[in-house]
Amino acid sequence: MEKPDVRQVTDSRVLAAMAHPLRRRLMDVFKVHGPSTVGMLADRTDQAPANVSHHLKVLAAADLVTEAPELARDRRERWWQLASRTVRWSTTDFDTDPADRAVADAATSLNLDRHVALARAWHAAEETEQAVWGNGPFSLDRWMHLTPAELEELSSEIVAVLTRWGDRELPDDGAERQPVFVFAHGVPARP
Repeated sequence: MEKPDVRQVTDSRVLAAMAHPLRRRLMDVFKVHGPSTVGMLADRTDQAPANVSHHLKVLAAADLVTEAPELARDRRERWWQLASRTVRWSTTDFDTDPADRAVADAATSLNLDRHVALARAWHAAEETEQAVWGNGPFSLDRWMHLTPAELEELSSEIVAVLTRWGDRELPDDGAERQPVFVFAHGVPARP
């Protein structure tokens, strides 16, 4: 069964399941490495397998991950995968209930913390590691004057570029490709 590209989350219980640093990280590991076993996830996150297993159960209960039994070589081996490639939510979908809105705000805050932590980790990396990437890594900000419709159009264009690069078939050219995290935010703000 083909998994959906984007899941629009409107249930605060799903956001609550995602609003934990390790579970958020496990979802990132799936995005980078694809279907994995508990052992693989434990190795990639430096966590105990029992801890990873517990958090996978929480993600599975929220339908964020599913088992992938077709990948198992025997009945003892259990593989897991993301249920959807991308998860999206809007805090406005949770405005009718203060408790739900608090969960949505916490999930958004955790997401931003994760983004900033990844950027900080890169800037703290050894100079030799940074030198390998040359001028590729970037930071970008720009102030603009936009209407809500124009911001939506800009968002669609940026999403299309990132989708094109993220979903492209990798060339069989022998080049070593490493995971690269790219994020952008376009929000109304005051300088």
